[in-house]
Amino acid sequence: MKGKLAEPIWALGAMSGTSLDGVDAAMLRTDGVTISGFGPTAYRAYSTAEQACLRAGLGQWSGDAVEAAAQVVTDAHIAALQGFDDAALIGFHGQTLAHEPRGRGTLQVGDGMALAAALNCSVVWDFRSSDVELGGEGAPLAPFFHWACAKWIGAQRSVAFLNLGGVGNLTWVDPTSDAPDAPGALLAFDTGPANAPINDLMMQRRGLDFDADGALAGQGQVVDGALELFLEEGYFRKMPPKSLDRNDFSLMLDLVRELDDADAAATMTAMAAAAVMQGMEHCPSPPERVLVTGGGRRNPVMMAMLQTALDCPVAPVEEVGLDGDMLEAQAFAYLAVRVMRGLPTSAPGTTGVRAPVGGGQITRV
Repeated sequence: MKGKLAEPIWALGAMSGTSLDGVDAAMLRTDGVTISGFGPTAYRAYSTAEQACLRAGLGQWSGDAVEAAAQVVTDAHIAALQGFDDAALIGFHGQTLAHEPRGRGTLQVGDGMALAAALNCSVVWDFRSSDVELGGEGAPLAPFFHWACAKWIGAQRSVAFLNLGGVGNLTWVDPTSDAPDAPGALLAFDTGPANAPINDLMMQRRGLDFDADGALAGQGQVVDGALELFLEEGYFRKMPPKSLDRNDFSLMLDLVRELDDADAAATMTAMAAAAVMQGMEHCPSPPERVLVTGGGRRNPVMMAMLQTALDCPVAPVEEVGLDGDMLEAQAFAYLAVRVMRGLPTSAPGTTGVRAPVGGGQITRV
Protein backbone atom coordinates (compact mmCIF):
# COMPACT_ATOMS: atom_id res chain seq x y z
CA MET A 1 0.00 0.00 0.00
CA LYS A 2 2.89 2.37 0.61
CA GLY A 3 3.91 2.14 -3.01
CA LYS A 4 0.38 2.63 -4.29
CA LEU A 5 -0.11 5.82 -2.31
CA ALA A 6 3.38 7.28 -2.73
CA GLU A 7 1.97 9.65 -5.36
CA PRO A 8 -0.33 12.48 -4.20
CA ILE A 9 -4.04 11.70 -4.08
CA TRP A 10 -7.16 13.72 -3.38
CA ALA A 11 -8.33 12.95 0.17
CA LEU A 12 -11.45 14.30 1.86
CA GLY A 13 -11.22 15.27 5.52
CA ALA A 14 -14.09 15.87 7.91
CA MET A 15 -14.08 17.54 11.32
CA SER A 16 -16.77 18.08 13.94
CA GLY A 17 -15.22 20.10 16.72
CA THR A 18 -15.88 20.82 20.37
CA SER A 19 -17.82 23.98 19.49
CA LEU A 20 -20.61 21.67 18.25
CA ASP A 21 -21.49 24.02 15.40
CA GLY A 22 -21.37 21.61 12.47
CA VAL A 23 -19.31 19.47 10.10
CA ASP A 24 -16.43 20.90 8.09
CA ALA A 25 -15.38 19.01 4.94
CA ALA A 26 -12.34 19.77 2.80
CA MET A 27 -10.38 18.20 -0.03
CA LEU A 28 -6.59 18.07 0.07
CA ARG A 29 -4.13 16.72 -2.46
CA THR A 30 -1.19 15.14 -0.66
CA ASP A 31 1.15 12.18 -0.45
CA GLY A 32 0.93 12.34 3.33
CA VAL A 33 4.15 14.35 3.57
CA THR A 34 3.82 17.48 1.45
CA ILE A 35 0.79 19.47 0.36
CA SER A 36 0.20 19.44 -3.41
CA GLY A 37 -3.05 21.36 -3.55
CA PHE A 38 -6.21 22.49 -1.78
CA GLY A 39 -9.62 21.52 -3.14
CA PRO A 40 -13.32 22.23 -2.58
CA THR A 41 -14.83 22.62 0.88
CA ALA A 42 -18.28 22.34 2.42
CA TYR A 43 -19.98 23.01 5.73
CA ARG A 44 -23.07 21.37 7.17
CA ALA A 45 -24.44 23.06 10.31
CA TYR A 46 -26.02 21.08 13.12
CA SER A 47 -29.64 21.97 13.80
CA THR A 48 -30.67 23.16 17.25
CA ALA A 49 -32.10 19.71 17.99
CA GLU A 50 -28.92 18.01 16.83
CA GLN A 51 -26.78 20.30 18.98
CA ALA A 52 -28.96 19.47 21.98
CA CYS A 53 -28.49 15.77 21.27
CA LEU A 54 -24.71 16.17 21.09
CA ARG A 55 -24.61 18.23 24.27
CA ALA A 56 -26.57 15.49 26.07
CA GLY A 57 -23.83 13.04 25.18
CA LEU A 58 -20.89 15.19 26.33
CA GLY A 59 -18.95 13.54 29.13
CA GLN A 60 -20.75 10.22 28.64
CA TRP A 61 -18.98 6.98 27.72
CA SER A 62 -21.94 4.75 26.93
CA GLY A 63 -25.70 4.58 27.00
CA ASP A 64 -28.63 5.97 25.05
CA ALA A 65 -27.29 9.53 24.89
CA VAL A 66 -24.03 8.32 23.34
CA GLU A 67 -25.85 6.14 20.80
CA ALA A 68 -28.13 9.02 19.83
CA ALA A 69 -25.19 11.39 19.44
CA ALA A 70 -23.34 8.82 17.32
CA GLN A 71 -26.29 8.56 14.97
CA VAL A 72 -26.50 12.35 14.60
CA VAL A 73 -22.79 12.52 13.82
CA THR A 74 -22.92 9.71 11.28
CA ASP A 75 -25.99 11.08 9.47
CA ALA A 76 -24.62 14.64 9.41
CA HIS A 77 -21.32 13.48 7.94
CA ILE A 78 -23.01 11.39 5.26
CA ALA A 79 -24.95 14.52 4.27
CA ALA A 80 -21.90 16.80 4.42
CA LEU A 81 -19.61 14.54 2.39
CA GLN A 82 -21.90 13.97 -0.58
CA GLY A 83 -20.69 15.21 -3.96
CA PHE A 84 -16.92 14.99 -3.48
CA ASP A 85 -16.58 12.56 -6.35
CA ASP A 86 -12.81 12.94 -6.76
CA ALA A 87 -12.02 11.76 -3.24
CA ALA A 88 -9.92 8.60 -3.17
CA LEU A 89 -10.00 8.43 0.64
CA ILE A 90 -11.91 9.96 3.56
CA GLY A 91 -10.45 10.99 6.93
CA PHE A 92 -13.30 10.95 9.47
CA HIS A 93 -12.58 12.37 12.93
CA GLY A 94 -16.05 11.92 14.43
CA GLN A 95 -17.24 13.85 17.49
CA THR A 96 -15.37 13.78 20.78
CA LEU A 97 -17.78 13.19 23.64
CA ALA A 98 -15.28 12.30 26.36
CA HIS A 99 -11.52 12.55 26.67
CA GLU A 100 -9.64 11.17 29.67
CA PRO A 101 -6.27 9.90 28.43
CA ARG A 102 -5.00 8.99 31.90
CA GLY A 103 -8.29 7.34 32.81
CA ARG A 104 -10.97 5.80 30.63
CA GLY A 105 -9.34 6.81 27.34
CA THR A 106 -10.92 8.86 24.59
CA LEU A 107 -14.26 8.57 22.80
CA GLN A 108 -15.08 9.87 19.34
CA VAL A 109 -18.51 8.78 18.11
CA GLY A 110 -19.56 8.22 14.52
CA ASP A 111 -19.59 5.05 12.43
CA GLY A 112 -16.77 4.94 9.90
CA MET A 113 -18.07 1.70 8.41
CA ALA A 114 -21.49 3.23 7.78
CA LEU A 115 -19.80 6.23 6.21
CA ALA A 116 -17.73 4.05 3.87
CA ALA A 117 -20.80 2.09 2.80
CA ALA A 118 -22.94 5.19 2.22
CA LEU A 119 -20.28 7.08 0.28
CA ASN A 120 -18.61 4.11 -1.44
CA CYS A 121 -15.18 5.32 -0.40
CA SER A 122 -12.53 3.96 1.95
CA VAL A 123 -12.55 5.68 5.35
CA VAL A 124 -9.85 6.16 7.98
CA TRP A 125 -11.33 6.85 11.42
CA ASP A 126 -10.78 6.47 15.19
CA PHE A 127 -7.51 8.41 14.94
CA ARG A 128 -6.86 8.92 18.66
CA SER A 129 -7.22 5.54 20.39
CA SER A 130 -3.84 4.06 19.41
CA ASP A 131 -2.00 7.09 20.72
CA VAL A 132 -3.79 6.92 24.08
CA GLU A 133 -3.18 3.17 24.35
CA LEU A 134 0.55 3.83 23.95
CA GLY A 135 0.64 6.44 26.69
CA GLY A 136 -0.12 9.56 24.65
CA GLU A 137 -2.64 12.30 25.28
CA GLY A 138 -4.48 11.48 22.04
CA ALA A 139 -4.51 15.21 21.27
CA PRO A 140 -3.86 17.44 19.54
CA LEU A 141 -3.57 15.61 16.20
CA ALA A 142 -3.38 18.50 13.74
CA PRO A 143 0.33 19.30 14.44
CA PHE A 144 1.69 16.97 11.76
CA PHE A 145 -0.43 18.89 9.25
CA HIS A 146 0.75 22.19 10.72
CA TRP A 147 4.29 21.05 9.94
CA ALA A 148 3.25 20.48 6.31
CA CYS A 149 1.56 23.92 6.27
CA ALA A 150 4.74 25.58 7.57
CA LYS A 151 6.61 23.95 4.68
CA TRP A 152 3.90 25.01 2.21
CA ILE A 153 4.04 28.69 3.24
CA GLY A 154 7.84 28.64 3.02
CA ALA A 155 8.51 29.48 6.68
CA GLN A 156 12.21 29.84 7.42
CA ARG A 157 12.02 30.31 11.19
CA SER A 158 9.89 28.77 13.91
CA VAL A 159 6.20 29.54 13.66
CA ALA A 160 3.23 28.77 15.91
CA PHE A 161 -0.23 27.69 14.81
CA LEU A 162 -2.92 28.52 17.35
CA ASN A 163 -6.28 26.83 16.94
CA LEU A 164 -9.04 28.61 18.84
CA GLY A 165 -11.91 26.16 18.64
CA GLY A 166 -13.88 24.94 21.62
CA VAL A 167 -10.53 24.22 23.25
CA GLY A 168 -7.37 26.13 22.36
CA ASN A 169 -4.31 24.28 21.13
CA LEU A 170 -0.88 25.46 20.10
CA THR A 171 1.64 23.93 17.71
CA TRP A 172 5.22 25.22 17.64
CA VAL A 173 6.91 24.20 14.37
CA ASP A 174 10.56 24.11 13.36
CA PRO A 175 10.15 24.34 9.55
CA THR A 176 13.76 23.33 8.94
CA SER A 177 13.08 19.82 10.25
CA ASP A 178 12.99 16.95 7.75
CA ALA A 179 9.86 15.21 9.06
CA PRO A 180 7.08 15.97 11.57
CA ASP A 181 8.13 13.08 13.79
CA ALA A 182 11.80 14.14 13.86
CA PRO A 183 13.03 15.05 17.36
CA GLY A 184 12.46 18.76 17.98
CA ALA A 185 10.30 19.29 14.90
CA LEU A 186 7.12 19.98 16.85
CA LEU A 187 5.79 20.82 20.27
CA ALA A 188 2.02 20.77 20.67
CA PHE A 189 -0.49 20.92 23.50
CA ASP A 190 -3.87 22.26 24.51
CA THR A 191 -3.48 25.75 25.94
CA GLY A 192 -6.79 25.80 27.76
CA PRO A 193 -10.42 26.62 27.08
CA ALA A 194 -11.22 28.85 24.13
CA ASN A 195 -14.67 29.24 22.58
CA ALA A 196 -16.57 26.41 24.30
CA PRO A 197 -17.18 28.05 27.69
CA ILE A 198 -17.94 31.40 26.04
CA ASN A 199 -20.47 29.63 23.83
CA ASP A 200 -21.97 27.96 26.91
CA LEU A 201 -22.23 31.35 28.62
CA MET A 202 -24.00 32.85 25.60
CA MET A 203 -26.45 29.95 25.48
CA GLN A 204 -27.21 30.18 29.21
CA ARG A 205 -27.51 33.95 29.38
CA ARG A 206 -28.74 35.00 25.93
CA GLY A 207 -29.95 31.85 24.15
CA LEU A 208 -27.32 32.43 21.46
CA ASP A 209 -24.78 29.99 20.06
CA PHE A 210 -21.77 32.31 20.38
CA ASP A 211 -20.61 35.90 20.92
CA ALA A 212 -20.67 37.07 17.30
CA ASP A 213 -17.69 39.32 16.51
CA GLY A 214 -16.98 39.57 20.24
CA ALA A 215 -19.77 42.14 20.43
CA LEU A 216 -20.81 41.37 24.00
CA ALA A 217 -17.23 41.01 25.28
CA GLY A 218 -16.42 44.35 23.67
CA GLN A 219 -19.03 46.05 25.86
CA GLY A 220 -17.68 44.63 29.10
CA GLN A 221 -14.73 45.01 31.46
CA VAL A 222 -12.31 42.25 32.44
CA VAL A 223 -12.62 41.42 36.14
CA ASP A 224 -9.06 40.78 37.30
CA GLY A 225 -10.01 38.77 40.38
CA ALA A 226 -11.84 36.14 38.35
CA LEU A 227 -9.00 36.05 35.83
CA GLU A 228 -6.41 35.52 38.56
CA LEU A 229 -8.43 32.67 40.09
CA PHE A 230 -8.68 31.05 36.67
CA LEU A 231 -4.90 31.17 36.20
CA GLU A 232 -4.39 29.35 39.50
CA GLU A 233 -5.73 26.18 37.88
CA GLY A 234 -3.05 23.47 38.10
CA TYR A 235 -3.27 22.68 34.38
CA PHE A 236 -1.20 25.75 33.53
CA ARG A 237 1.72 24.48 35.60
CA LYS A 238 1.82 21.11 33.84
CA MET A 239 4.55 20.66 31.26
CA PRO A 240 3.41 19.75 27.73
CA PRO A 241 2.39 17.67 25.95
CA LYS A 242 -0.99 17.88 27.66
CA SER A 243 -4.61 17.87 26.58
CA LEU A 244 -8.07 18.78 27.79
CA ASP A 245 -11.64 17.61 27.57
CA ARG A 246 -14.19 20.17 26.47
CA ASN A 247 -15.70 20.46 29.95
CA ASP A 248 -12.50 20.40 32.02
CA PHE A 249 -12.79 24.14 32.69
CA SER A 250 -16.49 24.29 33.56
CA LEU A 251 -15.34 26.24 36.64
CA MET A 252 -15.06 29.29 34.38
CA LEU A 253 -18.82 29.71 34.46
CA ASP A 254 -18.75 29.65 38.26
CA LEU A 255 -16.06 32.33 38.34
CA VAL A 256 -18.23 34.76 36.37
CA ARG A 257 -21.59 33.82 37.87
CA GLU A 258 -21.98 37.11 39.74
CA LEU A 259 -20.92 39.27 36.79
CA ASP A 260 -23.27 40.92 34.32
CA ASP A 261 -23.38 39.45 30.83
CA ALA A 262 -20.90 41.82 29.19
CA ASP A 263 -18.31 41.63 31.97
CA ALA A 264 -18.66 37.85 32.06
CA ALA A 265 -18.05 37.59 28.30
CA ALA A 266 -15.08 39.98 28.46
CA THR A 267 -13.54 38.11 31.39
CA MET A 268 -13.97 34.68 29.80
CA THR A 269 -12.45 35.96 26.55
CA ALA A 270 -9.51 37.28 28.56
CA MET A 271 -9.19 33.87 30.23
CA ALA A 272 -8.81 32.18 26.85
CA ALA A 273 -6.17 34.70 25.77
CA ALA A 274 -4.30 34.43 29.09
CA ALA A 275 -4.21 30.64 28.73
CA VAL A 276 -2.44 31.08 25.38
CA MET A 277 0.02 33.52 26.92
CA GLN A 278 0.84 30.97 29.63
CA GLY A 279 1.29 28.28 26.99
CA MET A 280 3.71 30.33 24.91
CA GLU A 281 6.22 30.10 27.75
CA HIS A 282 6.69 26.41 26.89
CA CYS A 283 7.85 27.04 23.30
CA PRO A 284 11.47 25.93 22.68
CA SER A 285 12.16 29.33 21.09
CA PRO A 286 10.00 32.38 20.46
CA PRO A 287 8.06 31.91 17.22
CA GLU A 288 8.46 34.44 14.45
CA ARG A 289 4.68 34.80 14.37
CA VAL A 290 1.47 33.19 15.60
CA LEU A 291 -1.03 32.13 12.94
CA VAL A 292 -4.55 31.72 14.28
CA THR A 293 -7.12 29.27 13.00
CA GLY A 294 -10.57 28.27 14.26
CA GLY A 295 -13.56 30.41 15.16
CA GLY A 296 -11.68 32.51 17.69
CA ARG A 297 -9.79 34.32 14.95
CA ARG A 298 -13.10 36.00 14.00
CA ASN A 299 -13.42 37.51 17.47
CA PRO A 300 -11.66 40.91 17.30
CA VAL A 301 -11.67 41.23 21.09
CA MET A 302 -9.87 37.90 21.45
CA MET A 303 -7.38 38.75 18.71
CA ALA A 304 -6.62 42.18 20.22
CA MET A 305 -6.03 40.58 23.63
CA LEU A 306 -3.63 38.07 22.08
CA GLN A 307 -1.72 40.74 20.19
CA THR A 308 -1.32 42.73 23.40
CA ALA A 309 -0.20 39.71 25.42
CA LEU A 310 2.26 38.13 22.98
CA ASP A 311 5.67 39.39 21.90
CA CYS A 312 5.28 38.55 18.21
CA PRO A 313 2.82 39.29 15.39
CA VAL A 314 -0.55 37.54 15.63
CA ALA A 315 -2.60 37.06 12.46
CA PRO A 316 -5.31 34.80 11.05
CA VAL A 317 -3.96 32.00 8.86
CA GLU A 318 -5.62 33.62 5.86
CA GLU A 319 -2.71 36.07 5.88
CA VAL A 320 -0.49 33.26 4.53
CA GLY A 321 -3.08 31.80 2.14
CA LEU A 322 -4.60 29.11 4.38
CA ASP A 323 -8.27 28.58 5.27
CA GLY A 324 -8.86 28.91 9.00
CA ASP A 325 -12.34 27.45 8.78
CA MET A 326 -11.13 24.26 7.11
CA LEU A 327 -7.63 23.67 8.46
CA GLU A 328 -8.70 20.88 10.84
CA ALA A 329 -10.77 19.11 8.18
CA GLN A 330 -7.77 19.33 5.85
CA ALA A 331 -5.62 17.95 8.66
CA PHE A 332 -7.67 14.76 8.82
CA ALA A 333 -7.45 14.34 5.06
CA TYR A 334 -3.67 14.59 5.47
CA LEU A 335 -3.59 12.20 8.41
CA ALA A 336 -5.76 9.67 6.57
CA VAL A 337 -3.21 9.46 3.78
CA ARG A 338 -0.44 9.03 6.33
CA VAL A 339 -2.34 6.17 7.97
CA MET A 340 -2.82 4.44 4.61
CA ARG A 341 0.90 4.83 3.93
CA GLY A 342 1.87 3.45 7.33
CA LEU A 343 3.35 6.75 8.48
CA PRO A 344 3.07 8.07 12.05
CA THR A 345 0.38 10.59 12.94
CA SER A 346 1.65 11.61 16.39
CA ALA A 347 4.96 11.69 18.23
CA PRO A 348 6.40 12.36 21.69
CA GLY A 349 6.54 16.10 21.01
CA THR A 350 2.88 16.36 20.02
CA THR A 351 1.00 14.03 22.37
CA GLY A 352 3.62 12.62 24.73
CA VAL A 353 3.23 9.15 23.23
CA ARG A 354 6.27 6.95 23.94
CA ALA A 355 7.32 6.73 20.27
CA PRO A 356 5.93 7.94 16.93
CA VAL A 357 2.70 6.07 16.23
CA GLY A 358 0.13 5.91 13.44
CA GLY A 359 -3.48 5.85 14.55
CA GLY A 360 -6.71 5.11 12.77
CA GLN A 361 -8.90 2.23 11.76
CA ILE A 362 -9.26 1.66 8.02
CA THR A 363 -12.55 0.59 6.44
CA ARG A 364 -11.96 -0.24 2.80
CA VAL A 365 -14.49 -0.49 -0.02
